[in-house]
Amino acid sequence: MSAFALNAQQKVSGIITNRETQEPVKNVEVYDKVSGVLAKSDANGYYEFTTQKQTLNLVYFSYEFKILEITITVENDVVLNQQLETFGEALTVVEITARRSKVFNLSRLKDVEETAIYAGKKTEVVLVEESMANLATNNARQLYSQVAGLNIYQNDDAGLQLNIGGRGLDPNRTANFNTRQNGYDISADVLGYPESYYSPASEGLKQIQVIRGAASLQYGTQFGGLINFVMKEPNPKKPLEVITRNTLGSFGLYTNFTSLSGTSNKWSYYTFFNYKKGDGFRPNSEFESKNIYAHIGYQFNKNTSVTAELTYLDYLAQQAGGLTDTMFNEDPYQSNRARNWFEVDWLLYNFKLAHQFSEATNFTFNFFGLNASRNALGFRTNRVDQVDPNTERDLIKGDFNNYGFEGRLLSKYQIFNKEATFLIGSKFYKANNSQQQGPGSDGIGPDFNIRADEFPNYSDQSDFDFPNLNVAVFGENIFYLNDKFSVTPGFRFEYIKTQSEGAYKRINTDAAGNVIFEETVEDNRDFERNFVLLGLGLSYKPTTSLEAYANISQNYRSVTFSDINIVNPAFAINPDITDEDGFTVDFGLRGNYNNIVSYDVGAFALFYNNRIGFVQKEQEDGSVVSERGNIGDAVMYGVESLFDFNLKKILKLNTDFSFNYYINTSFISSEYTKSEQPGIEGNKVEFVPDLNLKTGLKFGYKNLMANMQYTYLGRQFTDATNSVASNISGVIGEIPEYDILDLSISYRYKMFKLETGINNVLDKAYFTRRATGYPGPGIIPSAPRNWFTTLEVTF
Repeated sequence: MSAFALNAQQKVSGIITNRETQEPVKNVEVYDKVSGVLAKSDANGYYEFTTQKQTLNLVYFSYEFKILEITITVENDVVLNQQLETFGEALTVVEITARRSKVFNLSRLKDVEETAIYAGKKTEVVLVEESMANLATNNARQLYSQVAGLNIYQNDDAGLQLNIGGRGLDPNRTANFNTRQNGYDISADVLGYPESYYSPASEGLKQIQVIRGAASLQYGTQFGGLINFVMKEPNPKKPLEVITRNTLGSFGLYTNFTSLSGTSNKWSYYTFFNYKKGDGFRPNSEFESKNIYAHIGYQFNKNTSVTAELTYLDYLAQQAGGLTDTMFNEDPYQSNRARNWFEVDWLLYNFKLAHQFSEATNFTFNFFGLNASRNALGFRTNRVDQVDPNTERDLIKGDFNNYGFEGRLLSKYQIFNKEATFLIGSKFYKANNSQQQGPGSDGIGPDFNIRADEFPNYSDQSDFDFPNLNVAVFGENIFYLNDKFSVTPGFRFEYIKTQSEGAYKRINTDAAGNVIFEETVEDNRDFERNFVLLGLGLSYKPTTSLEAYANISQNYRSVTFSDINIVNPAFAINPDITDEDGFTVDFGLRGNYNNIVSYDVGAFALFYNNRIGFVQKEQEDGSVVSERGNIGDAVMYGVESLFDFNLKKILKLNTDFSFNYYINTSFISSEYTKSEQPGIEGNKVEFVPDLNLKTGLKFGYKNLMANMQYTYLGRQFTDATNSVASNISGVIGEIPEYDILDLSISYRYKMFKLETGINNVLDKAYFTRRATGYPGPGIIPSAPRNWFTTLEVTF
């Protein structure tokens, strides 16, 4: 039993004071340069942590003080009081930014954070507060500029939806990632419909965490991994802080973001309201959005806290429709759809309990839920160039009601006199969603009422309920074989029960519109399965500037109810469509060399079985139809790299300057290795540009910052047949290569901050998406040259 002893832990504690005033200093972070944050000083300057290590390289960090680094030997409990030196003058914003991002490698997650394990995983963290992106419109191309290999749909100018893929995964509404906000699910239905119609306001974000590969074990089964939006936290130093940001931009864009934040005794809060309105860069593409977020927290004591969060989003957008290739070449910003509308009503809630049983053991419990709806209305014939006849429109209504809870327990212990960290967790998730498809009104405006009585001969009518149940148990364990090498095995057990209860109508009419055939088809399905996913992560840290990592993890994706029950004139559904599975492998090198260069170079392979996609099929009458179904087995593999060079240090510039150059590249190859469909084996996989490049310069002088970014993506296919030419719906065909240049500048003066920029400086006409349904079908153009200006005021 001694091999699993929890003793042999020594306590290190002390008081941190200001050398000049001898007053205590709070919120000083105490780091181990290898494993990350160990403690933070309280209001009395006191800090405390336990360790089994005999030698520690400690760093004391606070933005207002000079960094203190020491090496200590720990044989017994140690009292280690420290004094920090202040700077001779106040730091500029540029200098604070440099201290955040270069002194410590905060762009990657530590081995352990709260009740999550990231050892051996490919993790990337977008520090949103330091970003030079156009935050008012959630410009994903800029926000994720240093996350390797992401493929992003760019088809609206307000950032109302997030569309991220990568490594051959369809970017549509980020459906191949598990999307979370502060650790809880935010998509429509994690299993049955994992699309994200809500995207958090970037102006309210602190970080965006992207975890690939082995993340499936802790967060779900997705091939993409996890995207977790970390919201800003309450200001710990003020009872009230007010920040307001107003943005004007091209095409009638106006946004307002106003937040309130503060801490009083044991209570803390953060809330914001975000309003967006614009005309859009095409005719028939106006939008209006309202987003409210509220967080309130109560700290019972240093070990126990509770938080509650509420998020509400309401937006209405007119949709200009899709284009054929011919239409795009004639005028990429034209629209022949004036009656297409899209509406989202999204309510999220979460309650979290966090408790620290001891220095070694943490527990968190999240109870979360969603009450939401999505309505899509319009004329969407498969002939995109057809003039709207102003008859009844297609209407699809979705209601999403789900709730769940997730508990996690993480404990640090010793095994055979070596450190180890154990995580066990479980998740319960229950959804009761419904979907209707039927005739909408023949009017112009956003009328989201089904008019079945008015249009009884409408052919594509259906009404379904989708009760889903998911229970999961997951666990991981870090075994530190020594101070440099760790092994992290993990598992996830999944029980999934998806159901479909409802009926659809089949109505055929003759040329005169008379009904010649009509039937109602009951379609009740019950699909129950359970399985175990396994994974393994390895990490080797020979020095503080180098880590070698590798991981392998199994993946799984359920067929969604949109794959089965939505009737779409642009394509057909194979009735034998079924789930996908496979596994992901990652390995690479990453680190920060002497604050001169931050780097992450790695290779990956994604093995995909029963991949769902589109294939062109010839019918008996000689026509060709796009069919969605299981295409076959595929493999995607490639090399991803990010290098961020600190030119300030290389050029030996003084502290008034910051100067960085980064280059983010992804080289990917892909192939269908097996398929029962003729002509598919050996083809390239969809949504895989062979080169994905983002590079830029970031320059600062005192409180002035400037950023220039260049983006290039090679051509992509959109169907497994590798069609280059498009069809009449514009759904099938290649996405040509494109490149984009963006510029942005910001300046801060006391309580004011001014931001401005030009996106798509060279005014390239391009597109990144061929939509299969709404907002198309067809080519959805991306925005031409546009500008924005934001004024921020902090009280």
